[in-house]
Amino acid sequence: MTVDTKTPVALDAKVAEALGSGERPEPASALSSSLTFAHRALLKIKHVPEQLLDVTMFPILFTLMFTYIFGGAISGSTDAYRDYLAPGILVQTVVMITMYTAMTINNDIEKGVFDRIRSLPVWRPSLMVGALLGDTLRYTMASAVILAVTMIMGYRPPGGVTGVIAAVALLLVFCFSVSWIWTLLGLKLRTPNAVMGVSMMVMFPMTFLSNVFVPIETMPGWLQPAVEQNPISHLVNAVRGLMVGQSDVGAIVTVLVMSAALIVVFGSLTMRAYARKT
Repeated sequence: MTVDTKTPVALDAKVAEALGSGERPEPASALSSSLTFAHRALLKIKHVPEQLLDVTMFPILFTLMFTYIFGGAISGSTDAYRDYLAPGILVQTVVMITMYTAMTINNDIEKGVFDRIRSLPVWRPSLMVGALLGDTLRYTMASAVILAVTMIMGYRPPGGVTGVIAAVALLLVFCFSVSWIWTLLGLKLRTPNAVMGVSMMVMFPMTFLSNVFVPIETMPGWLQPAVEQNPISHLVNAVRGLMVGQSDVGAIVTVLVMSAALIVVFGSLTMRAYARKT
């Protein structure tokens, strides 16, 4: 019996012809792959615009309610309280929505998209970094909404455009670092609802036990030390100082150091959990 040894060679030639003879393209760089995943995060907003409700209606309602319902009782007039609240409500709104990156990651895990992305020949952290970069736009939009609403209400930042831009930039840096904490939770917890529940349980006490809504000196003496050491209070001091044109250098440095520490610690833990995720 004669075996046709040429058949495999002929098949290999046909396969090579079908695949093409061009050279294999270079793999995507770390920056390119991260930007691609950032674009993916933005496409989700484009196709599901209801996601923008949390960065539009939520901050508007909070600003209006606290100014016109509690403003007179807290500061004596709504105008005085508006000027005090504007930087604080800006911080509170943007910090509260940092949890959504984790919910997106957890949702991808639940639907199996996560495993498909992990199998791609790209820089491994690009999925996480890209998602966080994409959500940075969400933080910027929330900041713009709050500033627009408070200015319509009559608020005029004494620090001017430069102070406002610096305040928003500092806020975005802090929120980017905090997002790594929730991203780690998104990898560890089982459902998006669990991620939201845990993050809200942490963020609500932190934002309300701060100087977002009222000065620290008006609180009970036993509570003031805890509020003063709250990271949100340091952030509010830094943002408020920049927006009123009286920069609190100590608070700014503290926020930057905290942000760097959070990125180093929780960024490392997140990538370790991501590498072990099956």
